[in-house]
Amino acid sequence: MSNRNFCLILAGGIGKRLWPVSRSSKPKQFLDLCGTGRTLLQQTYDRVSQFVDADKIYISTNVQYLPLVYEQLPQVDDMHILEEPLRRGTLASVTWGMAMIRKIEPEARVLVTPADQLILREDVFAKDMLEGLDFVGNTGNMLVMGIKATRPETGYGYIAAARQLMESEICEVESFREKPDVDTARQYLDAGNYFWNAGIFVWNVDTIVGSLRRFTPELASKMDRMAESFYTENEKDRVADIFPTCEKISIDYAVMEKADYIYTYPSDFGWSDVG
Repeated sequence: MSNRNFCLILAGGIGKRLWPVSRSSKPKQFLDLCGTGRTLLQQTYDRVSQFVDADKIYISTNVQYLPLVYEQLPQVDDMHILEEPLRRGTLASVTWGMAMIRKIEPEARVLVTPADQLILREDVFAKDMLEGLDFVGNTGNMLVMGIKATRPETGYGYIAAARQLMESEICEVESFREKPDVDTARQYLDAGNYFWNAGIFVWNVDTIVGSLRRFTPELASKMDRMAESFYTENEKDRVADIFPTCEKISIDYAVMEKADYIYTYPSDFGWSDVG
């Protein structure tokens, strides 16, 4: 394992698409939906820990879910759990996580993954993530994992891929597309260069921080102020003051759809967002 490989697991969502099985008091990441004896959060942690050291895995969650995280992942140190006082979307969660990781390792290569997805082919997932981490480490580009579409799905966003890199399946992203109607989804499937957006990102921490400063300077400034208090007695108070003032928006809308040098890795590791 590379000592520069980090992971941020996003575990603060409410799993609304799976209601009423998933509820706001116990959303889908904390449920054992497949009868394996492990919840989706536990499976995500187990999967990532195959290629990222445990002391480099961080979990971002809402304060409401802290007891569930402690119960299901008792091996995770408190310092590796980012406690969000309220939900502000993935932009705030990711920016906070990147600020913390950058303070620990300025040259970190980071995988960001939701905690509520099902991955059936974990060996392929590990291989693809390691290749992705190497890619961003060598190029400085950002990577979003694309899933090879198998049906005209209207419940997912899509990635339109452009030029493919030589001797690699990694492609430039031409554009991101919103959830389509069924006719448009069929067109995407027939075109062959559209992939489901899994919401799994890989990047160098310096690269994403640079993009955050460019596209969301106000938020980046707030996170810098929060970073000053990391691992001090003032950390919780400062987070409680600043985090609620952050704009509520996704990392996709705020940064990824605007940034340069975005690539996708079309993959097939048995993915479902369990919606």
